Amino acid sequence: MTTTVAIIGATGKMGRLVSDLIARTEGFEVVARLDSHSELSEMLRAQIAVDLTRPDVSRNVVDFATEHGLQVLVGTSGWTQDGIDSLARRLAGREDTGVIIIPNFSIGSVLATAFAALAARFYDSIEIVEAHQPSKVDSPSGTAVRTAELIGRARAELGPVSAPHTDQRARGQQVASVPVHSLRLSGLLARQDVLLGGTGETLTISHNTLSPSAYESGILLALDAARTARGVSVGLDQIVDLGFTTAASEGASK
Repeated sequence: MTTTVAIIGATGKMGRLVSDLIARTEGFEVVARLDSHSELSEMLRAQIAVDLTRPDVSRNVVDFATEHGLQVLVGTSGWTQDGIDSLARRLAGREDTGVIIIPNFSIGSVLATAFAALAARFYDSIEIVEAHQPSKVDSPSGTAVRTAELIGRARAELGPVSAPHTDQRARGQQVASVPVHSLRLSGLLARQDVLLGGTGETLTISHNTLSPSAYESGILLALDAARTARGVSVGLDQIVDLGFTTAASEGASK
């Protein structure tokens, strides 16, 4: 049976990538492509709404889709924990819709984030440096925010990381007590480094996205999961068996 899809933000880079990918994939069909001039009602022809818009637009798209009982896959960066919690409360008990929010569709990125959360219990000094192309409108990136939040969750019993002089602007933005530094440079697609420091050593967990094709496997996994999603789930780690469990991943689904 074919699942119909509406892509909101269809003219952007990720929108075009998802549209082309679905065209090559059995079991899915794009029946609506929405841009900034489209009426949201155009998505109602589909079973799944894929939101690939901007942080200031995404919430309205998701609210409209869930109000009309569509399944939703969110690939828009910038969702805060407060926004996710609010959405989860609104969807609690609903059996006709569900939302999957994916900060990063790359399997390698999801693994790197999980590794960072796993290591966070063993190091008190932790900082994140993320770098993207200049056209990325939000900072820190959704991946960096997700990584910092999972690090904070993994360290819940240990307390905040050691981050001196955070009152100085050059020390980055704190997310769950982790300083996050954002770079926007030409020639880059996406890169994230999590740096962990301990007595006499440092550990760097690095992921570098070299091509948009890195997102394709994760997009297909998320689309498949979106068919039957209920409530709110955040991150590919909630729909992919990584082969191990960390304390940070507990409670990530709402």
